[in-house]
Amino acid sequence: MKLPAHSGSMGRNEGFMLESIIKINQAVNGFIWGVPAMICIIGVGLLLSVRTRFIQVRKFGAALKNTIGKIFDKTQAKDGSMSPFQAVCTALAGTVGTGNIAGVAGAIALGGPGAIFWMWCSAFLGMCTKFSEVTLAIHFREKNANGEYVGGPMYYIKNGLSKKWHFLAVLYPLFGVLTVFGTGNATQVNTIVSSIHSALHNLHIIDGTVDERANLIFGIFIAAFVAMVLLGGIQRIGQVSEKLVPFMAALYVILAIGVVILHISRVPAVFAMIFKSAFTPQAATGGIIGSMFLSMKKGVSRGIFSNEAGLGTGSIAHACADTNNAVHQGMFGIFEVFMDTIVICTLTGLVILLGAPNIVYGQAAGAELTISGFTATYGGWVSIFTAVAMCCFAFSTIIGWGLYGSRCIEFLGGEKLVRPFLVAYSFVSIIGATINLGLLWDIADTFNGLMAIPNLIGVIALSPVVMKITKNYVARIIKKEDVKPMLSVFPEIQEEQEKAM
Repeated sequence: MKLPAHSGSMGRNEGFMLESIIKINQAVNGFIWGVPAMICIIGVGLLLSVRTRFIQVRKFGAALKNTIGKIFDKTQAKDGSMSPFQAVCTALAGTVGTGNIAGVAGAIALGGPGAIFWMWCSAFLGMCTKFSEVTLAIHFREKNANGEYVGGPMYYIKNGLSKKWHFLAVLYPLFGVLTVFGTGNATQVNTIVSSIHSALHNLHIIDGTVDERANLIFGIFIAAFVAMVLLGGIQRIGQVSEKLVPFMAALYVILAIGVVILHISRVPAVFAMIFKSAFTPQAATGGIIGSMFLSMKKGVSRGIFSNEAGLGTGSIAHACADTNNAVHQGMFGIFEVFMDTIVICTLTGLVILLGAPNIVYGQAAGAELTISGFTATYGGWVSIFTAVAMCCFAFSTIIGWGLYGSRCIEFLGGEKLVRPFLVAYSFVSIIGATINLGLLWDIADTFNGLMAIPNLIGVIALSPVVMKITKNYVARIIKKEDVKPMLSVFPEIQEEQEKAM
């Protein structure tokens, strides 16, 4: 039977189309996560820091007191909301993920040890950006048909800016829905499966071959757990997050501090290398990485990718908090960036620089480099604990991004679409465990970065509102002046929260 003459050309056309998509995505991704975008994000953080007189420094003690100090607080949130601590745990669930492990390793391998210094710089300014995002999310949030608080960038753009800017309020959740399945779910599930395989292989329980049936079973179990948590509503999400996030953070921090203690004599030299390499990376990498600019780019981009300051996603979780004080909740945002980047990312960097037996600079690296730092220090048995930590990190990210996606789809199409979305989102876990969808993840990463554009425009435009709310808080709470509180842009929510004070 003779094939149609056009069949070959169809194949060539499909190949050409795929190649074109890859090239377009690479170009857009390079810009989104490139220098112009980083300058914008850092610039916004610097502008907000100056305008708030570096509130991340002035109120850092209060941020720690109202977060770490609330771990054992059993105060129950009202129906349709989370406690303030549950909200910050849910936000941390979305930010503290595989980027803290694999992302830091990649930054060091491609940018040298100095990338950690630039990561610190981005985090310092990002604290104020996250503070502003959370403050705006609380002030401009609404109540949906179920009586739940809903907020985030799409809401403070819609309720805070004029109608000519409302298209940004549509673009943000649109980009969000396009990225949650990849960034928030499938890649995380892939990490869980890989971590389990790696641990079992290191313990000589299985050989190095991948069992597709086992992956399918893992995917089904993960999908079931994800559905059980997300379909349980906002309070179940909060309850799971407040238990899972402190546990996973404590487990990872303890393991990492152990590495530091066992190599304590080398710690001063490693910190000296970090600072020196930030400006002269060739000194620490044997000339492989000779550009300060490259070190800065890798550190800043990984820091932003990890703590999400500037992306606005964490504010969606914070908007669910049962609180009547936007500034108070904003301080939780300061702690969130501190915990994610200054603590966890720094410890990851130290584990690599102190424990990893062979760092090949100039070549891409991921979680395997971080794990090698642990196993070289403790032995192969620790792989089971690193696997547990990575599974917790990844699962918490799935839950956090599930909430973000549900709020985005609700804004775009109404509450009726939320449950079908969550069901579909849960089933993606099975796909993530069984199929390699490389291009899809690259595209999702691009859309993730695109979310920053409407958010940053909104934050800059509404920065005077942040200043007013902050000044009102200082006058009422610190100076004890008799002034009307700024609790909400909506009179009915303002009145409700005034009564609750």
